[in-house]
Amino acid sequence: MPSRGFALLVLLVFAAPASATVYHSRSEALELAFPGADRVDTRTYILNDEQVAMIRQASRGEVESKLVKVYTGMRGDEVLGYAFIDTHTVRTMPEAFMVVLTPNGVVRSLRILAFYEPREYQPNNRWYAQFEHKTAGQSLRVGGDIHGIAGATLSARATTRGVRRALAFYEILVASEI
Repeated sequence: MPSRGFALLVLLVFAAPASATVYHSRSEALELAFPGADRVDTRTYILNDEQVAMIRQASRGEVESKLVKVYTGMRGDEVLGYAFIDTHTVRTMPEAFMVVLTPNGVVRSLRILAFYEPREYQPNNRWYAQFEHKTAGQSLRVGGDIHGIAGATLSARATTRGVRRALAFYEILVASEI
């Protein structure tokens, strides 16, 4: 019969959470997103049903919350770009990333903020970089213009949906007001 100490050790090992990595806080990520900005303005939108339907159609995906924050990097009166933070479940655990767009709505960068799935399911930086220069007019489909990843298909699809959602938020909320 195993000792109580051994049983406790086994319980702790199997109860330990999957590896979780937090790369950047929101404030750190915003500083990296808009170097040289005097300020970053935050605007919160509460989506109505029509906007939700439009975003679903444009992004070909679900809208997880009717509350959307848009971060606008500013230098004086000049808009440096826009950022959206997308948090979603990949497989069973969350991922958070920031999509940074140019003032014209083109993806400038994608920065991972946190990834709670096991590390082997996280795409590498080179994979994330393929979203740079993408626009809402492109299909953004894994296996199409976005390369898939063997062993991390759910991560690739979740990230691609999040980028499409950010581009739809820009088109429907920001570009319509410019």
